[in-house]
Amino acid sequence: MYTFKIIRARHFWFLLSAFIATSAFAGEGMWLPFLLKSLNETEMKSMGMKMNAEDIYSVNQGSLKDAVVHFGGFCTAEVISDQGLILTNHHCGYSSIQSHSTLEKNYLKNGFWAPNHEAEIPNPGLFATFIIRIEDVTDQVLEGVKTDMEVKEKQTLIDANLNLIKSTTTKEQWQDVMIKPFFEANQYYMFVTETYNDVRYVGSPPESIGKFGADTDNWVWPRHTGDFSVFRIYAGPDNRPAAYSPDNKPLIPRHFFPISLDGVAEGDFTLVFGFPGKTNEYLPSYAVDQIANVIDPERIEIRNISLGIMDKHMRSEPDARLAYAVKYAGLANSWKKWIGEAQGLKTYHAVQKKKNLELDFIDELQRKKSLCKEYGEILPSMKRLYKEIEPVVKNRTILSEVIGGSNIELFRLTLYADRLVNAFKQNGEDGFQKMATRTLAQLDDFYKDYRKDVDKEIFVALISHLSVTVSPEYLPAYLAKYKSDDLAEKIYSQSIWIFKEKFAESIQKGGASFSSLVNDDMAFQLFEELKEIMDSDLSPAYNVLNDSIQIQQKSYMAALMAVYPDRRFWPDANNTMRFTYGQVEPYTPRDGVEYKTQTYLDGVMEKYKPGDYEFDVDPRLISLYENKDYGQYGENGKMPVCFIASNHTTGGNSGSPAIDAYGNLIGINFDRVWEGTMSDLFYDKSICRNIMVDVRYILFIIDKFAGAGNLIEEMKLVHPKS
Repeated sequence: MYTFKIIRARHFWFLLSAFIATSAFAGEGMWLPFLLKSLNETEMKSMGMKMNAEDIYSVNQGSLKDAVVHFGGFCTAEVISDQGLILTNHHCGYSSIQSHSTLEKNYLKNGFWAPNHEAEIPNPGLFATFIIRIEDVTDQVLEGVKTDMEVKEKQTLIDANLNLIKSTTTKEQWQDVMIKPFFEANQYYMFVTETYNDVRYVGSPPESIGKFGADTDNWVWPRHTGDFSVFRIYAGPDNRPAAYSPDNKPLIPRHFFPISLDGVAEGDFTLVFGFPGKTNEYLPSYAVDQIANVIDPERIEIRNISLGIMDKHMRSEPDARLAYAVKYAGLANSWKKWIGEAQGLKTYHAVQKKKNLELDFIDELQRKKSLCKEYGEILPSMKRLYKEIEPVVKNRTILSEVIGGSNIELFRLTLYADRLVNAFKQNGEDGFQKMATRTLAQLDDFYKDYRKDVDKEIFVALISHLSVTVSPEYLPAYLAKYKSDDLAEKIYSQSIWIFKEKFAESIQKGGASFSSLVNDDMAFQLFEELKEIMDSDLSPAYNVLNDSIQIQQKSYMAALMAVYPDRRFWPDANNTMRFTYGQVEPYTPRDGVEYKTQTYLDGVMEKYKPGDYEFDVDPRLISLYENKDYGQYGENGKMPVCFIASNHTTGGNSGSPAIDAYGNLIGINFDRVWEGTMSDLFYDKSICRNIMVDVRYILFIIDKFAGAGNLIEEMKLVHPKS
């Protein structure tokens, strides 16, 4: 989608009809903060923002961007005190919380709150990255690059330029430089970063709050989830990044968010800052059609099968519930998103609206003869390529889901074995031993939560599914010899890596012996057949066609920017810092249904199902509710829980601060409404809403429910509307 600065009069009515439901106005876009003043500030102020661009992004003074961190490389978090305290989502801290949990000390189920700094728990491997500054380095990266160069020659020159920029950039010795392509590699921006590797777990509510509604409510509004957890960044004695040490001190940040106790009202300005992962807003209609009607349905069906089996065991077996908590959540999150995405693209006619935009693009090209000569064949070429790649994509999608290790865990173990065999082939015993050290360390973590019976049941179901959905030319010979249940019986009774001790012993025998053992293993033989089909049949065909598509997509992006020079274009998300702005707004997903903007604790009690793993409620919370004991965090005798707004968000924005017009924290972004999950491909302001947990609910849980008033004392609570 494309946001306008100017709409030429002769095309106004056509474009109005094409864009009215796809947000030609405020709300769409994940913008780069260092360009805020030139591109967005005026519009943001017209929507109610009281800050200036310098308050949000500055390299000369503390600003909002200095209180926003990339949390672990997969989520966002925000600094909320002058002692390095950070907030993120419960689901962002989930794997850390789970890693510290046992049946005896189950922090997932019961929650945890460190009474002091000494009790805060280290998390090896977890990090928090700040952005120091952002610069446009397009000219330097593309210096010497000519349009008539071969692709490989271009990339070699670009790589050399990138290395030169990184080596000559002025920065502190503890800082890093990251350069990423934008607008399909038509532009490049540099990020100077600062990463802290000592991040400690401070506290989280029990799952009955932090994951209330679990998978049933995931991607759904109205929502009643207290999706938050608390961590702290530690630094060395000089306040700089340092490896974990008990002598480290809480970070003194450049900026931290004051927290508003005034809540939100319909129409309020909202700003969301974070690290969105990936969007594809500029795809042609053919690509969107393929996602909605081929790729998403195949992935959904496979995960329907896996999740159904996991859910059955988790509901009846407490140890399975703990073992599969993270696995199920990871699979289900994407599964439900794909369902909403496919339905949204169809319901809101995304493909047809894309076609309308393409018709206007062609019309504009014909008016501009010089551009028509350069770009006139892009769309026909892309249409042909997407048609050619479709059968390859379908089969590749199915096989990737089945053998990738997320659904059938046995195949994750065979992947470990495959890496060991290859290490021995390529680098002899030394290479094998290096890989063995890594693998043995991974096995402890894997087998801690491995359930053979559950995995076997999933194996039977998915191999049966694969046998009837994949084109015959891509099926392994193994599947012609055995029925899926017979094959499972043999594999799960004989494979050397079903049991940790057996797998570890086979590794310790050395590369030659291990290679001989695994080559005779039925699980390995099946995996190798499937992998060979992927590597030799599907992937080469896919890569050739996809490379051609990517070349055309880069040209299409350049063509759009050339054909529409007056439009404001925002770059697709690519895991870099962005901001998005909108307003607290209701929405109407279907006839006769209108959703309000705020939910309350009343709704938690309405959904309450005693003993249910998704909708149980802690007795302490029930007591606080019955006594209306909300302290300073309630509103007119009610306790706010979540709210929605029209900010354009995606994966990676989990944990992002929701900020008011004055720069105060009002909530934490954690989800999108199901009807609007198509926003990764097609943003529609009428239906796309982000979901945030109200910061007042967070404070209420920390203070009144958990009794962790020591954390509240660190924070700066304000009343900006007073």
